[in-house]
Amino acid sequence: MTDPAAPVETGAPVTGAPPPLAMWHAGWATACAVLALGGRFVGAGVEGPAALALMAMVAPGLGGLLLLRRDGFRPRLALLTGWSAAAVLAAVLTGGLNGPLAAFVFMPLIAGLALGGVRLAQMGALGAGLAAAGGLAAVMIGAPTDDNAVLAALTGVMAALAASLALRLSFSARQKRMDRAEAAMARSEAILTGQPGLTLVLAPSGRVLAAYGAPPPGLSAEALFDQGLIAAVHGPDRPAVLSGLDKALNGLEAQARFAPREALDRRVMLALKRLADGRLIGQMHDATAQYAREAALDAARGEAEARDKGKTRFLAAMSHELRTPLNAVVGFSDIMRQRLFGPLPDKYADYAVSIHEAGGHLLAVINDVLDVSKIEADRYELALERFDARDALSEAVAMVRLNADEKGVDLNSVLPPEALTVMADRRALKQITLNLLANAVKFTPAHGSVTLTAEAVGPYLEIVVADTGVGIAAEDIARLGRPFEQAGDAGQKKMGTGLGLALVRSLTELHGGRLMVDSTLGEGSAFTVRMPVAELAPAEGPKVEV
Repeated sequence: MTDPAAPVETGAPVTGAPPPLAMWHAGWATACAVLALGGRFVGAGVEGPAALALMAMVAPGLGGLLLLRRDGFRPRLALLTGWSAAAVLAAVLTGGLNGPLAAFVFMPLIAGLALGGVRLAQMGALGAGLAAAGGLAAVMIGAPTDDNAVLAALTGVMAALAASLALRLSFSARQKRMDRAEAAMARSEAILTGQPGLTLVLAPSGRVLAAYGAPPPGLSAEALFDQGLIAAVHGPDRPAVLSGLDKALNGLEAQARFAPREALDRRVMLALKRLADGRLIGQMHDATAQYAREAALDAARGEAEARDKGKTRFLAAMSHELRTPLNAVVGFSDIMRQRLFGPLPDKYADYAVSIHEAGGHLLAVINDVLDVSKIEADRYELALERFDARDALSEAVAMVRLNADEKGVDLNSVLPPEALTVMADRRALKQITLNLLANAVKFTPAHGSVTLTAEAVGPYLEIVVADTGVGIAAEDIARLGRPFEQAGDAGQKKMGTGLGLALVRSLTELHGGRLMVDSTLGEGSAFTVRMPVAELAPAEGPKVEV
């Protein structure tokens, strides 16, 4: 615990010691010098070793004047060391406690009291002990002792007067420091009391020990003192506050938001932290506005999600309603295109071909919309089965082959010779491959190439569709895979609806996999699908002969 009377030790020296302390030292130096020079006028007969001892005691008195220029713990400790050295020298020269300057043995202790602080007083007591020991040692080795009762009386009066003034200085310094500490505490309490929030000092049990500041609306400091913190909290919120108290007691910073029991429409935020002495400090502020904003955001988010689900359900219903008549349009136009019921004029045959192609394209778009809507509405169910993935991949390649040949794009597939057994949705796997291949062929110019590779990497089925097409800009890659998002210029965006990759990504994620894109603008793209659906081949066990 810090001694209020001790000088403060800081990195920089404290200048300007109190004038009374310097005057005490100056008075001592003057008294010793006068006694040494004029002692014979009062019958003291000061001469020889006694005169030398008195002049030695003048030195620390003059040294005290240096505190007016440089003050602090270290300068005072150095000065006290001078007091001890002078007292030891005086005791050795005059016989210590048996000599005429016996009272000077206690001057280091008296100087320590004048300088202030328990530590300096203890050091002064040690100096007095050294002086007494020095005087005793001088007597034991036969040093002469001057029996001068008048001088002993005068030095005793000087020491007593110095001790009285030292005690007064020490008490005055202690009182000033205590007054400054109380003033600083009062200023701190005024700052805490004037803050907009409420600062609490809590016992480890949660009992309120002190409160500073303005309590949030719905709480009162009196109720916190009388009933306790937990009693002021609404019942359902008490576990959160108790958990915050436990976390703070374990040395962690904790926060808890609660409703006051007397004002359930308000919210209070409590931040807790443990102090070094084991108590807790908590800060409370009104969090009603923040709570209202969060509630409004939650409500808006819920409303947006409801609207989005409504839109998804609407698209799913509309897509289903449109697909039924479109099947008839595609079917009847195909009959007309193939002239199954007789010849048609060439003009009508061309119309039938256009109707069949447009209907097929529209049906494909509607199927994609329906699948995406089902996935977003959490209504898409995977029909998992065990099969050879090469079959579904080959079917997808065959469906895209004709379009690739018409565009002059070289379509290749690199499949392993052994079976790729997977546990997945056959239709979904085929759809994933078909969409990737169709996109690659669509955006690859004539004489380019599209390559499909597939392999099992541990438990993962990895499908890669690489092309030498137009590529994708880096800023567009992040948007790919979102419904109706497309990359490229306006001409490229007219070539699709932006649902193909969205469906690929969604079906891949339903299988627990990932879709990855690596592309360089003007050089081509590589789309990689990795799904944990591959079945590991059983290890061959040891053969047993029967």
